[in-house]
Amino acid sequence: MTDMNKDLVELVWGRPSCSAVTETPFRRWTQGFVFSQTEPSALEQLEGGPCAVIAPVQAFLLKNVLFNCEGSSWPEISEDEQKVALCHTLSEILETACFHKAESYCLAVWSRAKMLEDSEIPGGHPESSQPTEGQQPSALGADQLGFERFHAVIQRRTLKTVEELKEAVLSFYDMWRNKFGVLLFLYSVILTKGIENIKNEIEDTLEPLIDPVYGHGSQSLINLLVTGHAVSNVWDGDRECSGMKLHGIHEQATVGFLTLMESLRYCKVGASLKSPKFPVWILGSETHLSVFFTKEMALVAPESPSEQARRVFQTFDPEDNGFIPDSLLEDVMKALDLVSEPEYVNLMKSKLDPEGLGVVLLGPFLLEFFPDQDTGIPDSFPVYHYNGLKQSNHNEKVAYVEGTALVLGFEDPMVRTDDTPIKRCLQTKWPYIELLWTTDRSPSLN
Repeated sequence: MTDMNKDLVELVWGRPSCSAVTETPFRRWTQGFVFSQTEPSALEQLEGGPCAVIAPVQAFLLKNVLFNCEGSSWPEISEDEQKVALCHTLSEILETACFHKAESYCLAVWSRAKMLEDSEIPGGHPESSQPTEGQQPSALGADQLGFERFHAVIQRRTLKTVEELKEAVLSFYDMWRNKFGVLLFLYSVILTKGIENIKNEIEDTLEPLIDPVYGHGSQSLINLLVTGHAVSNVWDGDRECSGMKLHGIHEQATVGFLTLMESLRYCKVGASLKSPKFPVWILGSETHLSVFFTKEMALVAPESPSEQARRVFQTFDPEDNGFIPDSLLEDVMKALDLVSEPEYVNLMKSKLDPEGLGVVLLGPFLLEFFPDQDTGIPDSFPVYHYNGLKQSNHNEKVAYVEGTALVLGFEDPMVRTDDTPIKRCLQTKWPYIELLWTTDRSPSLN
């Protein structure tokens, strides 16, 4: 194994004390980008773990199919359209990961020289069965390739321009779809970004990108695929904590990220990920990633004054209690450029807290200062959910679950549907969203 490959393995898998420990999660990651027979634009995930790559790729792929393709028959794409959409998506993610838009990109591909070595060992295959560079080495017993051997037969291929990159990604289409395609693409992203650049962005460099025991991808890995930056946090910008600078997300993402962990108050996702450029969101549970999407661009329109007010108010209410101490009302009003003279602030305190409880509730605050709740979002619109795991789908067939969403105002909602994990996850973005699914049960986040 070359030094480059050793550094790559250490970054992704850590330094396993026992190679057998890594072998099991490695096997779970050995799959290609395979399209569902039921849903032509949906990728299948064979086992737990690689959703950290497959879900971001699926999110970008849906963005491209929904908004970059002509016609309205986006669910019924052909095999040729699958190929174009997948390769365009992989190229786009690699471009995003390119550090400071440097003039070179890297692909992790099969080494033909190493293949030749395999063909010469006892039990190997004759030269007529040797693959060309980049081809899946099925003739060389890919099914028997273990962790160590796999990493010994990959090499780095450098492309100098975006045009060369797109051409190469397309030429390796069969490789992306075959047994090790997901890992080879992940390694391509890492090599394009640069191993040292990634180490400089990760908060804890001792934490590998893939858990060597359970095979789950870290938040740094997810952020790398989604934003091109391997930071460990999901908030906006950088924060200081005990003299340490903790890196977050610095610009609006192309596709979004929401997590059930926020509803459980383990973290706070910033606006850069919550309000992406396109209405496609990766949804995180405790152990899995799925995708929520719609064609309704109004969902990603610039926030209205009332939405901005809600966001600012909540920055003074980090526990999401729905209220703030009345002593903070002046700070909130200043942050929103409202009249904040002491006499007026005291008048508002009396009006918003008539019982003198010392708190100001979010609802009355918004009604007082931002009574117009028209956000431009339709009363209802179709939404879809994707989960790549067969066992999480009806009849074990990977397909989108369709539903209708209603995004209501903060006043008493007229409709109350379920209280499921997917709804709680989406409520971190739209607190009063209601979901009506066409299936008997709500789609699963796991």
